[in-house]
Amino acid sequence: MEYRRFGATGLTVSAVGFGTWPIGGARYGTSDDEAARQAIEAALAAGITCFDTAPSYGNGHAEELLGRALGTRRREVVLVTKGGLIWDEGSHVLGHDGTRQHLERHLDASLRRLGTEYVDLYLIHWPDLGTPFAETMAALEAFVESGKARYVGVSNFTADQVRAATSVRPNLALTANQVSFHLFDRRWQREVFPVCQAMGMGIIAYGTLAHGLLAGAFSRETVFAATDWRASGNIFGQSLLTPGNFERNLDVVDRLTEIARRHGTTLPRLAIAWVLADPAVTVALVGARSAREISEAAPAADLRLTEEDLAEIDLVMREAAGTALELAV
Repeated sequence: MEYRRFGATGLTVSAVGFGTWPIGGARYGTSDDEAARQAIEAALAAGITCFDTAPSYGNGHAEELLGRALGTRRREVVLVTKGGLIWDEGSHVLGHDGTRQHLERHLDASLRRLGTEYVDLYLIHWPDLGTPFAETMAALEAFVESGKARYVGVSNFTADQVRAATSVRPNLALTANQVSFHLFDRRWQREVFPVCQAMGMGIIAYGTLAHGLLAGAFSRETVFAATDWRASGNIFGQSLLTPGNFERNLDVVDRLTEIARRHGTTLPRLAIAWVLADPAVTVALVGARSAREISEAAPAADLRLTEEDLAEIDLVMREAAGTALELAV
């Protein structure tokens, strides 16, 4: 396993991280707690030290499950959780709340569920445009001063929002920005990545396997449950607004699989290695439900792609549908 440091900080993590949204048991299909526990153990055995979660993942279930699974090994890992969302019983996001009162209450609840006195990295899950960044950043600073969070950062913040957040609390170092980044989604790469690098922040990439599409887990017969958010996702194309996208993207996946085979590797490892090839990225999160999935993904940190490899992959991705691409020209 390769280990990387977040920007200019002393926080070092495994290049491949474990994302817990899928094991929360809500809005991401079904999940089995025992299989999830085994997946966390397999991640530890593979040298993975970064575990990312949030209270909105299954109404706290992902945090509880992760805390129990880590047990006495909690201090061996970098534990990341987030705050600032409002959600319903089905884990559907209803809004954002970056007020100090909300963040304090939710962080305390997260710590109880995780069975720990502190988290290594605490992130604002989404920017709350109705609350001044000065209040939100003051809350983060208080968490560091109290010892409830060793480091703090943000998630899903644009370049302008990162600048604004850092400007109101210049003595508070933001460690990371967690954003979606995978072969089908490069929205953040052009503007956000350089700004974060310049400010000494690392990128935590989520959705690195395109939420299962790049895991090779789907066929043309796959139908997502109505409660699974992917049923209406653009790249999955199972809504009336995106007819044919899913089939077209499965053709792209087939071509990427051939590239992986020529390199003596697998599609998931190729996809994760592509994410890690960007120098702004510190961690590529993998949302695994089973030990097999995380064990399959972990060796991706050792795969190095050449400029020619990246160019070939870009050429294939031009055939993709429903994406947010910033392809090289």
